[in-house]
Amino acid sequence: MIRVYKTINRIKNGEGKLAMASNSNKTVLIVDDAPENIAILGELLTEFNLKVATNGKKALNIIYSDTPIDIILLDVMMPELDGFEVARQLKSDPKYSSIPIIFLTAQSDIHSFIQGFELGADEYVTKPFDSDAVLHLVRSKLTPIS
Repeated sequence: MIRVYKTINRIKNGEGKLAMASNSNKTVLIVDDAPENIAILGELLTEFNLKVATNGKKALNIIYSDTPIDIILLDVMMPELDGFEVARQLKSDPKYSSIPIIFLTAQSDIHSFIQGFELGADEYVTKPFDSDAVLHLVRSKLTPIS
C-alpha cells in the first residue's frame, strides 16, 4: 500500500511514466485524470511496460510520438480532451486504429456505453472495477489467438 501512495505522489508531481518491473515487451497506456486510479492500475499491471497520461491531449502526444503502444486503458471524463474524442481520433487514423481500447469509466449510462462501442472500444468497464477482470481483459487483448 505504501508503494501505491508513493506512486500517487509521483503522479501528482507530474511524472508521466511509471517505472515498474516488466515481464513483457507489451506497453499499456493508462489514461486517467485521477492519480488514485493510475496508482491502482500501475500496481495491477506490473507485468507490462506502463505509460501514463493524465488527459486525452497528453495521451495523443504519447501515441503520436511513435512510442509503441499495445493497448490503451482510457477514462472518459477528463480535462482538455475526453476519452471519447481520443478514441474517435485514434480509430479514424489507419496507423493507430488497431490499438485495442478498454474504456475504464464512471459513466455507466447506456448512452455512454453504446457510444464507447460505436467509437471502436474493445471493452467498456465501469468504475469501480474488478481488478482481476481488468487484468484478464488486458491479457486477453494482448494474447494472439492461435
